[in-house]
Amino acid sequence: MKPAAPVTMIMRTNIRGWERETAVAVVRLLPLSMYFRSPSMIMSLVHITRRERFSAAHKLSRADWSPERNLEVFGKCSSPNWHGHNYELWVTVKGEPSTDTGFVVDLSELGRIIHDRVIRHVDHKNIDVDVEFMKGRLSSTENLAIAIWEQLSGPISGIGCALHRIRLKETENNEVEYYG
Repeated sequence: MKPAAPVTMIMRTNIRGWERETAVAVVRLLPLSMYFRSPSMIMSLVHITRRERFSAAHKLSRADWSPERNLEVFGKCSSPNWHGHNYELWVTVKGEPSTDTGFVVDLSELGRIIHDRVIRHVDHKNIDVDVEFMKGRLSSTENLAIAIWEQLSGPISGIGCALHRIRLKETENNEVEYYG
């Protein structure tokens, strides 16, 4: 069975006294089964997002720069006395729903992974001093999002889904999305 060639037709409409003729193409489509070798090839990809919150201190400063240069580039975020944020973290995973449970992932297991791999390390901590996975990195929101991805990607793939996105909100006006 082959799809029929498009047929051009003229359609006349009358909407609120306005008559209009429009050329439309009519095409006969085949059933989806004709495009796929088997129904199992049609995948139901679903994205699930879990939100967590944490509070942390940091400063944006390079030791190899003068205080003036740090202030020029990083502004008040370079204060030697640190500053803090109430971060919001969204972790989005993707996968196919289980035929047994209908779940892509057990959300309590996902929450445990996020807590064990990220939250317990950053909540009420100084990112520049206390967080091992941020050692050697400037603690920008961008770098923090990348480091969080690195902390979560392996363990999340171990529970049968894939990490899709890290969204990290630092302030009401600033947030980062990272897709690996």
